[in-house]
Amino acid sequence: MKKNILKFIIIGIYGLFLAYSFIFNNKHGIEIGKNFYLYMIEMIKVLPSAFILIGLFEVWIKKETVEKHMGSGSVFSGFIWAILLAGTTVGGLLTSFPVAVSLYKKGAKLSVIFCYISSSAICRIPMAVFEASFLGLKFTLIRLMISIPLVIISSILLGNYFEKKEFKIINN
Repeated sequence: MKKNILKFIIIGIYGLFLAYSFIFNNKHGIEIGKNFYLYMIEMIKVLPSAFILIGLFEVWIKKETVEKHMGSGSVFSGFIWAILLAGTTVGGLLTSFPVAVSLYKKGAKLSVIFCYISSSAICRIPMAVFEASFLGLKFTLIRLMISIPLVIISSILLGNYFEKKEFKIINN
């Protein structure tokens, strides 16, 4: 109950700040309001279709398939599958976390899940194409050749650490 009241208070203060900014022509507040509006519109465009795809992933992909290709039995192929799946992720990290939870529930290794989350931040195909068009193909390839091994190594280290600590996601 107290958390809900606190959330309403914080949202109210934010709303008052935006109203104050527009009334008294506070340039920084107006810019914050415009950025919030544009980001909200972008999320309204992306999230419904992304969550439909996540729901279809939940239903169509069997637990056995994830366990076979991304579970404890997979050695290096799990990381390749995670990077390929992350490359097709729409909506960036905002949509990759629900997919990561789904992978966890279906039996994927923690290190593979960490690899998926990290790769969805740096290896998305549309982002790479956009980057290559502005910064050049050579830059994009060098960045990916450096980033992907670092993502895999850090994912393995994090996964091993959390597995030693017997980490579990608690369902509410």
